[in-house]
Amino acid sequence: MTSDSRVAADIVSDKHEFRFTLADFRQICRLIYERAGIKLSDSKTSMVYSRLSRRLRVLGLASFAEYLQLLEQGSEAEWTVFVGSLTTHLTSFYREPHHFPIMVKHVASHARNGKALLWSCATSTGEEPYTMAIAVAEHFESFNPPVRILATDVDTGVLEMASEGVYPVDRVRDLPERTVKKYFLKGSGEHAGFVRVRPELQRMISFHQLNLLSPVWPLKEQYDAIFCRNVMIYFDRPTQQKVLSKCLRHLKPDGLFFTGHSENLNYAADLFQSCGNTVYRPRAIPTTQSIMDTCGFRECRA
Repeated sequence: MTSDSRVAADIVSDKHEFRFTLADFRQICRLIYERAGIKLSDSKTSMVYSRLSRRLRVLGLASFAEYLQLLEQGSEAEWTVFVGSLTTHLTSFYREPHHFPIMVKHVASHARNGKALLWSCATSTGEEPYTMAIAVAEHFESFNPPVRILATDVDTGVLEMASEGVYPVDRVRDLPERTVKKYFLKGSGEHAGFVRVRPELQRMISFHQLNLLSPVWPLKEQYDAIFCRNVMIYFDRPTQQKVLSKCLRHLKPDGLFFTGHSENLNYAADLFQSCGNTVYRPRAIPTTQSIMDTCGFRECRA
């Protein structure tokens, strides 16, 4: 049985509520790759069906072909739902905690000449940028540290949740009690069982939609640190190289670039060099003089 036959047998089934064919799956793979750079393997057929079938129920559609036709009609709101449905938003406060002391130390040394700029480029529901804000607020013992944080994501749905800063109390259960009391407000009445990030902390962060695959990023600044964690694993190699090259343009020459625990940038050694556990710096570009010195030449002088 060929690979395509196995996939077809897996996704064309009487058990499915909606008709879902191999052609549908292939088209979804193409669309999500073009829109968000996500490369779906054949093993993701069940995941795709499960996540998008919820949307078909909401819209009252009978098949994936109808849904794909709706997408092709160009509704930007539906494209946002489509991308959000197929994007993994697994995150937590202080995820991969070893990164934050490194970030704080770096920020402390670079904030002397003005505000340090930080960027969380796959913010999801907001736990990452809020952790960044808590970490620097703790270090500077202030809700107004010399730091500003940009938080972006391709999915406007999760960005809205992030900007609201409201979480089930279970999401902060593993944080120290002192941290929860200092940086969160406890809900009561209809908000019982939830906490909200303190507004003083929220003011440190700007939330904006950004697709890393967009040809032009509306960013003017260079950042002291960029958190791009657990993003590259969803892209193929050409897309990874493209995104990393653009990130590098927005990272200061002595800035830090943080990746996820399952990612390494060995394939981008021309761009980044490791300086710790999943922490990187821009690779220094040799000057013309150093290149000539390496080759054994000197400039001719009168």
